[in-house]
Amino acid sequence: MTDFGPKIMAMAEHLAQWSDVPGSLTCAYLTPAHRQTAAQLREWMVAAGMDVKIDAVGNVVGRYAGARPGGKTLMTGSHYDTVRNGGKYDGRLGIVLPIAVIAELNRAGRRLPFDLEVIGFAEEEGVRFSATLMGSRAVVGRFDPTALGRRDANGISVAEAMLDAGLDPSAIPGVARRREDVLAFLEVHIEQGPVLLDAGLPVGVVTGIAGSTRHLVTITGTAGHAGTVPMQLRHDAAAAAAEIVLYVEKRCSFAPGLVGTVGKLAVPQGAINVIPGICELSLDIRAGDDATRDLAIADVLVEIDQLAARRGVKIEVAEVMRGPAVPCAPRLQALFAASIARAGVPVRHLPSGAGHDAMLFDGFCDLAMLFVRCGNGGISHNPLETMTAGDADLAARIFLDTLEHY
Repeated sequence: MTDFGPKIMAMAEHLAQWSDVPGSLTCAYLTPAHRQTAAQLREWMVAAGMDVKIDAVGNVVGRYAGARPGGKTLMTGSHYDTVRNGGKYDGRLGIVLPIAVIAELNRAGRRLPFDLEVIGFAEEEGVRFSATLMGSRAVVGRFDPTALGRRDANGISVAEAMLDAGLDPSAIPGVARRREDVLAFLEVHIEQGPVLLDAGLPVGVVTGIAGSTRHLVTITGTAGHAGTVPMQLRHDAAAAAAEIVLYVEKRCSFAPGLVGTVGKLAVPQGAINVIPGICELSLDIRAGDDATRDLAIADVLVEIDQLAARRGVKIEVAEVMRGPAVPCAPRLQALFAASIARAGVPVRHLPSGAGHDAMLFDGFCDLAMLFVRCGNGGISHNPLETMTAGDADLAARIFLDTLEHY
């Protein structure tokens, strides 16, 4: 059998040559680099024996026909867009790995008892238009038409970018699959964290995708001279923000799988000799179950109210995103686990703290994910993101075994 590892690594390396920013990997929706990446994926899918199309939202869709015409479809795939200055394997591993597996099936003249569809989702990260998961939303019939009006930094709308790329926005509803035609959705993804690396394990079975909320917080205090206002008379917006940051860190350390992050923190028009009058920050709180997450959010909001009263500042909190926790199907988890065990590897179950295309299939069909070990301390969304050819080969063999035992 083919050694999948070197081929998968070479494919990921090849795709990384196309970037919106020279010297790094940035591949945003429908830029020239994005369209070149789509063309390459299409070429590889055709060579692997698939019937291929690029749909109305830009997804690259390859179908490997099953042994019986008219059968149902098992779907797999991930996204081929990237974050700014991202890694080579985030998303793309889940496309090139199935392509390599199907190429081997085709070389051996083997067909599965169902159609296998590999989708390179065109947009997941939301970098260019701040609209996330457009590719998978279209596939499950949840595309938001208002996204077509979103504009990038140059004033170009999603709809205009689509038309320029030869896509037809009016045909997006036709991208949606029929639930009765789909067996399940399986996604292979680099872990993007250190759990498997720390455990010394190459792969793991995902139990579910964390539910997340995002808030934007604006603190309004009183600006004043840094040298003339006594400490006990200040209403310092940045000091209030610091208390929020530390409380989020403390509160979100209580429960396993609960995480809280203040990823943006700013003092607009701040000066070295001025007490901050305004401070802005973000809150990102996630957990493997919604109840744990929501309880943490409630506690943070209570703390914010008490803090505002104690410090004499005004604090406004706006929720800007909420996504429910998504469980992976137990039967599919068991299927992945059995394949891992047959490969002679200890089975590890773990949650995903990051969002993925797979979560859009919740309520549409059963879904499951296989995580592959991330090197360099688990760094992802970063040029230092890495994995090994050995892990890629093992993951491909486990994925193939899972298909054979479905």
